[in-house]
Amino acid sequence: MFHHVKDLQFNARVSKPDPRFATLLLEQFGGENGELAAAMQYFTQAFAAKQPFPDKYDMLMDIATEEFSHLEIVGATIQMLLKGVNGELKDAADQSEIMEVMNGKAAKENIIHQALSNPQFGTLSAGGPRLTNSQGIPWCASYIHSNGDLTVDLRSNIASESRAKLVYEYLMQFTDDPYVKDTLSFLMTREVAHFEMFQAALSTIEPNYPPGVLQADPRFTNQYFNLSQGESARGPWNEGDMPITGKSWDYIEEPLAHVKETQGLQDREKGIEKEMKLTEKMNKELSKIKSAEITSAEPKGVAQWSNYNGQESEQDKS
Repeated sequence: MFHHVKDLQFNARVSKPDPRFATLLLEQFGGENGELAAAMQYFTQAFAAKQPFPDKYDMLMDIATEEFSHLEIVGATIQMLLKGVNGELKDAADQSEIMEVMNGKAAKENIIHQALSNPQFGTLSAGGPRLTNSQGIPWCASYIHSNGDLTVDLRSNIASESRAKLVYEYLMQFTDDPYVKDTLSFLMTREVAHFEMFQAALSTIEPNYPPGVLQADPRFTNQYFNLSQGESARGPWNEGDMPITGKSWDYIEEPLAHVKETQGLQDREKGIEKEMKLTEKMNKELSKIKSAEITSAEPKGVAQWSNYNGQESEQDKS
């Protein structure tokens, strides 16, 4: 259940109209890394988390709802940046001020050039925010990453918050309005806060590596293939111990020769059989644990999503 409060979460303000920046800001209204995409991503992820991870369900719904609040802030800012423009666009008479801008070839070409970057912004909505990015491309559900595995979803969310933070950082360089910068700084900072929340939530799920259920094939886990010619770089990503498993990196200096010598990586190293059997055992055990984790959390009998007025659900009674 959603309840709308008419006051914004953050008091967004604008000192003067700026239609050009309003167009850029559409990126965070209906763009790939925008607030709507974040809200819908966390909202859809929450459903799969409801039974096995009710605490994470609560977190995802809270953050999704906050993202809708941020969408409202972005939309309100866009509308304020178009102060005066919307009214002129509604005046279809020739004497409107926006028509005067069209006087002269240079001025006309400038207006047309600006319109080509996102013509729908002015022609379809008279300047009101639309669910598109800054180029007029409609918002698309393919922006959403929801895989049904909470560890995977949380990692997706950490990446999403990182990208959104960066977009706000870039947007701040295109406006001189101190009030708008203040709003963008708030929104950018909340991306950092959400990053921390998702990181903390991921750390409470054990095991959370590798993502999903099945373990990695020990034959190929620690190999690093030197697949680019020229001077090769070495670092903790290809030498020493792996950061999570602690296994030693196997640096394949000559990948082509190695593939031929091992018959297409089919020849097994000595002693690998024992590790493969252990992996297979872990796969079976973890599969049962993960399956039971969800099955045991599902209600028996009549399913009831909410517990109204403290009433016991069928699951609680059993």
